Amino acid sequence: MKNIVITGSTRGIGFAMAKEFLRAGCRVTLSGRGENLSDAAQTELSSYKGKYVYIQCNVQDKASLQNLWDVSLEQWGSVDIWINNAGQNAPYLFSWETGEAYTENVIKTNIIGMIFGSQIAAAGMLKQGHGAIYSMEGLGSNNMIQLKTILYGTTKSALTYFMKGLARELNGTGIIAGRLSPGMMLTDFITKTPDGDESEVISDEKFKKIFNILADKPETVAEFFIPRMLSNTKNDVQIAWLTNRKAAWRFITAGTRKRKLI
Repeated sequence: MKNIVITGSTRGIGFAMAKEFLRAGCRVTLSGRGENLSDAAQTELSSYKGKYVYIQCNVQDKASLQNLWDVSLEQWGSVDIWINNAGQNAPYLFSWETGEAYTENVIKTNIIGMIFGSQIAAAGMLKQGHGAIYSMEGLGSNNMIQLKTILYGTTKSALTYFMKGLARELNGTGIIAGRLSPGMMLTDFITKTPDGDESEVISDEKFKKIFNILADKPETVAEFFIPRMLSNTKNDVQIAWLTNRKAAWRFITAGTRKRKLI
């Protein structure tokens, strides 16, 4: 039985992974900025009482992340897997049109929060003598540039660099670091702005066509990720759902496969 901590796990891929870990018999710490887990989420997890806890956490605040580690350690006795999943998007705008608050939030959450979480997890795991740290890649991790998303892409490019470097620093310690590459998913990151309004990208017909070919629901990706994380012992691993081969096959067969996610 492994003990899991997931930042940003109240919805989307974070919540889907939490459910999948619980199904696999793990104990899970969910976290988010809200004071409590929503009633709907608690209802979905009702059959796992005693197997999960929810801890309020703002990843932009290192003390808040340290509390997430400390309470999880006290609750479960150890932390076997720590996942930096909390993320923030920015409005679908050119970089110079993006407001200061949006710019700061995407950087503080996706880069600083991920680094703070990794620092805390690495220090704690070195003390306990084992553990694995994973961070969630995204658009920009492969250095692909998509206009009006370059702030988000910059943070994910930095995330990939940091996690590769962290893996080297941890080499030989018994602690491993890796990356999760989910591809395109149907989440609020795509459909909503940071303020919760409908994203302008939804009205982009070219984007919608590509999205419906390549994207998947978070539950599908989580089902792929969890058994691979639980069995992985390699450092500097990338667990990738949407590989180049899989993407190419979907484009080739797009005419015969009618998929409509948005």
